[in-house]
Amino acid sequence: MQDITINEIKKHLGDREWRMNNLYFIKDEQGNRVLFKMNKVQKMIFDNLWFFNIVPKARQLGVTTFFAILYFDQVLFNENKTAGIIAHRQEDMKKIFRNKIKFAWDNLHPWLKQKIGEPSTDSAQELSFPNGSVIFVSMTTRSGTIQFLHISEFGYICQKYPEKAEEIVTGAINSVHAGQMVSIESTAAGKEGYFYEFCMDAERARKENRKLTPLDFKIFFFPWYIDPRYTLEGDFMIEQKHQIYFDVLEEDEGIKLTEGQRRWYVKKRKLNGDKMFSEYPSTLDEAFSTSVEGSYYSNEMAKVYNEKRITLLPHEKTVQVDTWWDLGMNDFNVILLTQTVGPQIRFINMYWNTGEGLEHYYNWLVEQKEAFGYRYGKHTFPHDVEVRELGTGISRKETLLKIGMRNIQVAKKMDINDGIDRVRSLFPKFYFDEEKCQKLHESLFNYRKDWDNKLGTWKRKPRHDENSHFADAVRTLGIAWREHFPVLDEYQQQQTEQSFFG
Repeated sequence: MQDITINEIKKHLGDREWRMNNLYFIKDEQGNRVLFKMNKVQKMIFDNLWFFNIVPKARQLGVTTFFAILYFDQVLFNENKTAGIIAHRQEDMKKIFRNKIKFAWDNLHPWLKQKIGEPSTDSAQELSFPNGSVIFVSMTTRSGTIQFLHISEFGYICQKYPEKAEEIVTGAINSVHAGQMVSIESTAAGKEGYFYEFCMDAERARKENRKLTPLDFKIFFFPWYIDPRYTLEGDFMIEQKHQIYFDVLEEDEGIKLTEGQRRWYVKKRKLNGDKMFSEYPSTLDEAFSTSVEGSYYSNEMAKVYNEKRITLLPHEKTVQVDTWWDLGMNDFNVILLTQTVGPQIRFINMYWNTGEGLEHYYNWLVEQKEAFGYRYGKHTFPHDVEVRELGTGISRKETLLKIGMRNIQVAKKMDINDGIDRVRSLFPKFYFDEEKCQKLHESLFNYRKDWDNKLGTWKRKPRHDENSHFADAVRTLGIAWREHFPVLDEYQQQQTEQSFFG
């Protein structure tokens, strides 16, 4: 069963890299017993390990396997250490423990097993050794200090279980002190949540060549093309759209692919569609620009990104500025400012706040007019602007008129899903200012259905979070928009400005 000799083990037992490549057997995807040996990606991580490590990755590179074996090794050869692996699904939790941790122990050299001593266990997914060290695989965090913590598919957890992600960050990660080790790996899942934020912070630090502290994440990004297996022989025509994609990669990113890699990518993309960008990303930005599961507008936003409709949008002084509002719960209000230029609906500015009265937002619009010379047209509100407040009996529309706003338009009441369909039909017209409206286009990308934990499926209603406020303001536009939106003539504009700004 074991080809390695006791003398070889004794000779190299103090060499962690040797132990990693010679002592541990795992089950591969086909269920075969194989000796773990670090591949190119795993060796790259091993040689550059930091205290906090984060890995946005392509599929099947063995990142979780690497950290499982690394932490298992640390537990075996160090006293009183605790290593934990958090999986995103129960089946993955069982698979990681059974095929990597428990299997590695069961197939360890008999002499070494005798020297270490048989482990005890408190559960089906934990091994506790006589040296006082423990390794466990779980779906939840645990109390107490952990020296080695790995979180698998954290992007998925952040997307579907934000409360669990919050618990992991505030509980498990916070329990790992400076000088100990955290590793996070995941395919990308949208531009929000802790995984996205941690990756972006780490990427900024890398680009700025910033010296990291032991509590800063170091990023390891592995694009699909570094895997030598991802190549394909054959002879077929590559469509122009794919050829353009490869040309942009080479010109903008300096990524030169072989013909075999290009053929492999084309075939794989036909199978994966838009998921290709997250499952097999070429760049870090691409990894986070793919469709988000359960998202209402991620496909539309992917086209916005690919067609470069997020750019600097100068204010056109001869074109009126229209505003679109969401009067959200808990006084969270959003204003979107657009200009209609030919067939384009340009989002040129935006504002949001909470805990402020309507006069605050009115004054902000006045400030923007004075700063940029905006000529306001229509101000469109959702239907509930006409609902009378219980305490005062006065509607918010009446309040707005009282403080001086004119040219108010009220969108009719419409089923949420019908309003979302209206927005989808307008998406080809949308352009976003990359500086002033970043929050808007990121929120539209991440606006998604609520997840039903009990049924394990998406509900028919949106998840109410910060993203939904911005999406609701766009839905106000979708409901009230007319193809030939009325443009005020010069006299009407002057009258509107006089009445609006007093």
